[in-house]
Amino acid sequence: MSLYFRNTLTNEPYVFDTIGNHWIQEKVSRPNGYPIYHYLQTEKGCGRIEIQGKSYDLNEGEGVLIAPFISHAYSAETEGWTTLFVTVAGSMESSISGMIGNRQVIFIEKEQGEQIKNLVCSILKKYGNSMKSIEELPADYHEVLGMHQPTSIYAVRELSVDCYRFLMYFVDGVYSGDLRNEPLYQRYVAPIVKEIETNYSHKLTVSGLSRRVYVTPQYLSRLFGRFLGCSVYEYLTAYRITKAKELLITKPRMEVGYIAGQVGFEDCSHFIAMFKKMIGVTPLEFRTLYKFRN
Repeated sequence: MSLYFRNTLTNEPYVFDTIGNHWIQEKVSRPNGYPIYHYLQTEKGCGRIEIQGKSYDLNEGEGVLIAPFISHAYSAETEGWTTLFVTVAGSMESSISGMIGNRQVIFIEKEQGEQIKNLVCSILKKYGNSMKSIEELPADYHEVLGMHQPTSIYAVRELSVDCYRFLMYFVDGVYSGDLRNEPLYQRYVAPIVKEIETNYSHKLTVSGLSRRVYVTPQYLSRLFGRFLGCSVYEYLTAYRITKAKELLITKPRMEVGYIAGQVGFEDCSHFIAMFKKMIGVTPLEFRTLYKFRN
């Protein structure tokens, strides 16, 4: 079995928090859900998964993506139930909800599950030598703190691209090619992404950002929707919320109101409302749940 995990924060939009396969799956129960998106797929045997009070069989090749903080549990229905799994983090993880149409649970059929399995196997093979591997862990592998980042910046970027490819299996109508080879993305979207990631704590507007690349706000948002599955405003808000999550975790004594200002929100009440809308819990509840997780 193979499991790779990350143990540092990242500025990449999407990155694997954990990824692994050939896992002898034991019983897991999470009444409060898990803090980030995670995917589970049966490799061999059959498992029973309960999500928000409903039960489903997860047969060979079938998988399920579960949103953060959704109550669930799973256990083996047959002896030797083995699984592959992926959990997703990154500076833009808050945008995933919009990308997948705000669906809290997405089931994957066997044919598409085969494609996901091949992708996971290729990722593990490609990056296995540059990521931290753990062979013996507690039954609930997701309680591990995360994936060790590859030392090469190039490898980190490539890993983020592969994570984006993984997410595209759950997105309808969003560009699924290589963004590095897309002229419109590189000319108009990439500079704005960089501007947001650099100056998210400052006052930014969609109109001001669009002027930087000499297009209308409407056209820029259409390009963001085509390539990233969200509008410019949604991307900016999601990035700020993710940075707020980092501060909530790394600065446990920092007040919520101060964090709001640090990530670009002028009004604390608006920050709290947007945080709960995107993450599902308030900032203080998120901080408490993270402490409980670790």
